[in-house]
Amino acid sequence: MASSANFFSGGPSLYVSSPQEQGEPDVSRPISVKFTYQSSTPDLSLVGRPSQDYRALHDRKLKKVREVLGTIIAESPLESFVMIDTLQRFSIDYHFQEEIQAFLNRQYKCVMDSGGSIGFDGDCNLFTVSLCFRLFRHNGYNVPTDMFNRFVDKHGKFRQSLSNDLKGMMALYQASYLGIEGEDILDQACVFTSKSIHDSLPHLNQDQASVISYSLKHPYHTSLTRFLVKESIKNHKTKQGTYDALLQELGEVNFNIVQILHRNELKKVFLWWSDLGLAQSLKFARDQPLKWYMWSMVTLEDPKYSDQRVELVKPVCFVYLMDDIFDVYGTLEELVLFTESINNWELDATKQLPYSMKIFLQALYDFTDEFSSKILEKHGWNPMNSLKTAWMQLCNAFLVEAKWFASGHLPASEEYLHNGVISTGLHVVFAHIFFLLGEGINKESVDLIDSNPSLITYPSLILRLWDDLGTAKDENQQGHDGSYIECYMNEHKNSTMESVREHITNMISNTGKKMNKEYLLPSPFSPSLRKAVFNAARMVRLVYSYDENQRLPILEKYITSVLSESFNLHKED
Repeated sequence: MASSANFFSGGPSLYVSSPQEQGEPDVSRPISVKFTYQSSTPDLSLVGRPSQDYRALHDRKLKKVREVLGTIIAESPLESFVMIDTLQRFSIDYHFQEEIQAFLNRQYKCVMDSGGSIGFDGDCNLFTVSLCFRLFRHNGYNVPTDMFNRFVDKHGKFRQSLSNDLKGMMALYQASYLGIEGEDILDQACVFTSKSIHDSLPHLNQDQASVISYSLKHPYHTSLTRFLVKESIKNHKTKQGTYDALLQELGEVNFNIVQILHRNELKKVFLWWSDLGLAQSLKFARDQPLKWYMWSMVTLEDPKYSDQRVELVKPVCFVYLMDDIFDVYGTLEELVLFTESINNWELDATKQLPYSMKIFLQALYDFTDEFSSKILEKHGWNPMNSLKTAWMQLCNAFLVEAKWFASGHLPASEEYLHNGVISTGLHVVFAHIFFLLGEGINKESVDLIDSNPSLITYPSLILRLWDDLGTAKDENQQGHDGSYIECYMNEHKNSTMESVREHITNMISNTGKKMNKEYLLPSPFSPSLRKAVFNAARMVRLVYSYDENQRLPILEKYITSVLSESFNLHKED
């Protein structure tokens, strides 16, 4: 079965290279990002720290923006929402979390005290309501959808006259992605706005149509902000507000400085991977340290988590390699012994295993010991038992799939999914993230992590279903494969491929709504962990967007943009 269809499957091997130069690098100097099936150790000699000039420029811009934000928050709630939206789109909102949180807390109280309605000095147009609704929910505030009732007719349909308000329609379109199950008005909003906006495109000038089309393809809530920063800044340049140019300038210099941070992290990842030596010992396995790092980079997006991002790449790597051991290397007899070794967490049972399996197990055990020691020292909790549990669950799920394949058994679709959400490997990754963040570690939260709560199973299900839609073409590996489609069609003999794919698409959509609800509910988990979960789910679509050449052109484009292409900046304020 589909043991290859995990969180980290697919895609070309990606690496970074740069010319050798001496001296401190300029943050605007690009490095070359190349994509190939052949792995290579990159020359990252240009990687270093941003120059003093750029750090000083950043600090001056940051101070000015902070002053502007404070003034606007004091004077205009509506303009504050607009500015906060821009800060988030430019991925610079992390500098102002205290101000943003305090503002949203006050405004949420006002909304709930007024019965769930939004209106600033009588201004409650479609744009205002939609923007505020989206920002509230995006930041974890469960505001009701009743505020949209004013825009529907007596039949419960959105008034057709709203289609003339393009700005409002775009805001409503973006808001519609924050719905939870049962909120039919948001489902209706998505259909209504999509059709109306598409119909309006021929009547717009080329620049307007380009911006609108891009927004339709990349809804904010389902997209990774870091990948869209450049396009957001570009699309924002037409705005001439009192602070727009200042936000753009801060966004550009901040992007370049964070880019240098990511390059330094990537250098550490490649050095670790090279020193580990598993690429030489496991010739059958895929060798993709850059791709592993990208998962880490987008999942823990806040720049302050630099050490955590580097550390997170390591369990990502081991999940990936374990998948390949089961999918393309081991015999069933060997995999049974391999799983026994994991379940006992020892090497004694490995005497009959091939050298590649032995060396992998030794590396995994060594890493887990080292990781646990770091967490114990930093956060006062030993995660060893939780990590062992996570690895055992993954290995046993892989073995179930291997036995299905070996016997020719086709499981029931629900049985397949129950096992499949574990074999994605997500629960292993999120267990490591939980301990790396070190927020809210106690017996209750640890027991919950160990039980794979819905916060983890929902994105795992989304990944499994996305993969099984058939969009992933494994990179030239001849491993075992299978899918939910196959299991479902075996149970529903009269179903067609088209109807099954529609069924899976609806399952993905409904699971996304469940994730939205999970984000709004009280939780023992920190906001940072929940954001990481959502970012991982957002990455899934990119990882499975293969072209006919078994490549990931969209992801490759984003990686080039984020790691290689900098903004050209003027060093004078």
